[in-house]
Amino acid sequence: MEAIILSTQQYKELVNRLDILNKKLEEKQKSPDDTFLDNQEFLQLMNISKRTAQTWRDEGIVSFSQIGSKIYYRMSDVQKLLDKNYKQAFSSKKRNY
Repeated sequence: MEAIILSTQQYKELVNRLDILNKKLEEKQKSPDDTFLDNQEFLQLMNISKRTAQTWRDEGIVSFSQIGSKIYYRMSDVQKLLDKNYKQAFSSKKRNY
């Protein structure tokens, strides 16, 4: 294995770059609860039409934020919607067909 010798300045620059990368990674790894989806992302995630999303908003099925004409959904609200409508499997027994 080769040894690499760095000057103090090179070492500090390397550490600084690593710190910057670490901060960027931490920002990308926000908890899903802190993440917002725009309407298009929500439609794709749920595989629904614009009309269905509008109905869900009108009926209070999913929470949302609206700024002007832009609509946003908190990921934690999407998770609550899915959890609320979760149906447990009836049986865990294997069936022989």
